Amino acid sequence: MSKEYFYISDNVKENVILPATVAVPEVWPQVPVIAINRNPVFPRFIKLIEISNPALIDLIRRKVKLNQPYIGIFLRKKEDEKSDVVSNLDDLHQVGVFAQIHEMQDMDYKLRLVVMAHRRIRITGQFIEDEIETGPAEMKLKFPIFDTEINVAREETDAERRRRKYRNTRRKNSTDAEGVEQVEKKKPAVDQVLMVKVENVMHEKFQQNEEVKALTQEVIKTIRDIINMNPLYRESLHHMLAQGQRVVDNPVYLSDLGAALTGAEPAELQAVLDETDIPKRLMMSLSLLKKEYELSKLQQKIGKEVEEKVKQQHRKYILHEQLKVIKKELGLEKDDKDAIGDKFRERLAGKQVPAAIQTVIDDELNKLGFLESHSSEFNVTRCYLDWLTSLPWGITSEENLKLEDAQVILDEDHYGMEDIKKRILEFIAVSQLKGTTQGKILCFHGPPGVGKTSIARSIARALNRQYFRFSVGGMTDVAEVKGHRRTYVGAMPGKLVQCLKKTATENPLVLIDEVDKIGRGVHGDPASALLELLDPEQNANFLDHYLDVPVDLSRVLFICTANVVDQIPEPLRDRMELIDMSGYVAEEKMAIAEQYLVPNARSGCGLSEAQLRLRPQALRALIKSYCRESGVRNLQKHIEKIARKVAYKIVKREAEAVDVDEAKLPELVGKPTFKHETMYDVTPPGVVMGLAWTAMGGSTLYIETALRNTLRDEKSPSGSMELTGHLGDVMKESARIALTVARNYLAKHHPDNTFLNTSHLHVHVPEGATPKDGPSAGCTVTTALLSLALGRPVRRGLAMTGEISLTGRVLPVGGIKEKIIAAKRVGVTCVILPEENRRDFDDLPSFIREGIDVHFVSDYGEVFAIAFDQAQVRMPEELREDSLST
Repeated sequence: MSKEYFYISDNVKENVILPATVAVPEVWPQVPVIAINRNPVFPRFIKLIEISNPALIDLIRRKVKLNQPYIGIFLRKKEDEKSDVVSNLDDLHQVGVFAQIHEMQDMDYKLRLVVMAHRRIRITGQFIEDEIETGPAEMKLKFPIFDTEINVAREETDAERRRRKYRNTRRKNSTDAEGVEQVEKKKPAVDQVLMVKVENVMHEKFQQNEEVKALTQEVIKTIRDIINMNPLYRESLHHMLAQGQRVVDNPVYLSDLGAALTGAEPAELQAVLDETDIPKRLMMSLSLLKKEYELSKLQQKIGKEVEEKVKQQHRKYILHEQLKVIKKELGLEKDDKDAIGDKFRERLAGKQVPAAIQTVIDDELNKLGFLESHSSEFNVTRCYLDWLTSLPWGITSEENLKLEDAQVILDEDHYGMEDIKKRILEFIAVSQLKGTTQGKILCFHGPPGVGKTSIARSIARALNRQYFRFSVGGMTDVAEVKGHRRTYVGAMPGKLVQCLKKTATENPLVLIDEVDKIGRGVHGDPASALLELLDPEQNANFLDHYLDVPVDLSRVLFICTANVVDQIPEPLRDRMELIDMSGYVAEEKMAIAEQYLVPNARSGCGLSEAQLRLRPQALRALIKSYCRESGVRNLQKHIEKIARKVAYKIVKREAEAVDVDEAKLPELVGKPTFKHETMYDVTPPGVVMGLAWTAMGGSTLYIETALRNTLRDEKSPSGSMELTGHLGDVMKESARIALTVARNYLAKHHPDNTFLNTSHLHVHVPEGATPKDGPSAGCTVTTALLSLALGRPVRRGLAMTGEISLTGRVLPVGGIKEKIIAAKRVGVTCVILPEENRRDFDDLPSFIREGIDVHFVSDYGEVFAIAFDQAQVRMPEELREDSLST
């Protein structure tokens, strides 16, 4: 029998040449088993396998040395297992292939095998080699090609022969000592399947009928289409057909070839391997090939689309570049950097740019010409030049200097506000005399809803200035005012530079809203940053962090709004001209509602004057019972609510027009919010009405005093006083001062009355949930204590305000207009004010001063004379009896 040499290469040892038989035995009953994942091996195909299991490596080395280079390759059922061996035959598919090892590379810790599969085999059981060896084994092999049978003897070295004799001797001695039972004892089970018994799998006989031929031709055609579509399959087919046989003429091999070419699932490929019916196997292979063909078509389609897209973009880019070059050669277009520079220079045409700023712009333009257009510094410089050239250097809007026109515009938009209108007309008059526009810093302060923000827009229209508004309420970052440094990513100028760019003039009207609510955080104090902005001596050279060049803001008219002036920092408040915008009285609200709010509500809801008519008594009831606040914002909401309800009725055809009177208000806006004018129709002894100022306007409040304990306490014979009503520290101190003044006044004028010295008193200010603070309740608390001590109620319809000192002097307070408005709102007829507040009262409009009797006092004796002039005297003993009965 002819022989060929089989090479075993080792990276440590020298190469050993072993003889191997050319012919593959037709029957080989026991083979080492190798478990593989994913793709099974089909007959007539070559595969590269790596083995790392030590036991399997030793077994294959021994088989190769015995000139038995045959193995069985089987597909594992579980794909997640990576081992080369299995512990149970149930983990393998029963049908695999019988393969011959063509090349083996021994790397000590693993084996790399190149094997070729020859036929299908099926596992019939596990094979375990006997431990007792009798000598070199012999195996009878059939070779149908040569029609012969030979016995193959295993060659045994001297060392192996000595080891075999030693093991047999030990086994024989052990058998004699332990008896027959130990000999018949069963062999322990192994935990790995290394060798199996196999049998050949023969396919069923078939005939070359028309169906088989058609299937064969269709398989060949599909394989050809796949190869033409994807060249990778051509090389795969070339390696598979390396044996030189024409498998295309053999349906058995053709079905295996078709299945091996596909990338189907392992279960589908194993089904082809298991099938013994050739027509069915061809049909299964054809099905897998068709799926692979559709996948190849989809892959080719996606590849063509991507390639076409890339080609179009590349072609477009090439054409654009060619067009640029052609235009540049013809002089039709300049370079990108030249065009950007020309655009910036065109912006500066007609502007009066200061020399220092023009130098900066020229330097930046020269720098831009040397920078690459794709660098980050180029974009930073371009953005910087964009801002510098966009500012209105020397451009101002033509200002309206006609007092009559400005007066008409201001009266059209707002009712009242004489102080503000007069101040704006003065501003226009000064500008008319000087012949130039000027800037100023004004601050409108007052309760919400009185029109501080809306009057600023009317002022801008009256002056013919551009209007820009930004709110600083809650602002915590200085960069909002001063801008960011250009070194930061995404840096921008501050709000004022943005304002100049947006308005395109150097003299806009800038409204800084909610200036009393500026925040303060880790990024600085914006209130301090506003000091430079709102200082007439400094804002002519305002320096923004981003621009880093001086900007003239001296022509800008700044108007700030605030609710509470005390919350504005003192240095910032000192730079502004404060204009008080107090609340409105009922007459003013009535006029505002008739002239502005009702027409705006009609137009906003699409109603005509005939469809919605609000009678004057309905508006008065709305102001009196629903909207008592200082501003008109709540009144506007109620009027809009009425308009919406009327629009709903008209659309539902419930009415064609609605005439709203006082009786229909509960149906349209709900029940009245305020039912009573005052808490007491007649004030009892110890109760006095005071006047207070809040951020929402003026309000009235009662000071109530009573006995806390009617029994005398020997431990504290001097008496005590408890204060309640959510009072602040200043108001608590004012109450203690009032007690001292009342005791001194009582001791001077009523020396027999020791009520305030020995009683335990309780002073309370109702609406305990509302915080209250301030010194203006001093006179009121003193009067309430004396009223309680003397048992004499104050005169009816009386209210008072004023701070009191320890010597009984009445000191001036603020918020006189708001307090008078609040007093008139609740029907007070007599008001006591400090003498030094006479000028504030005289400045009030005549319709506010009418209908109220005002007394100006400088000492508490005058307050006492006015408050108790018509009261009846009662003894303290009677007062205690009334308290006990209560």
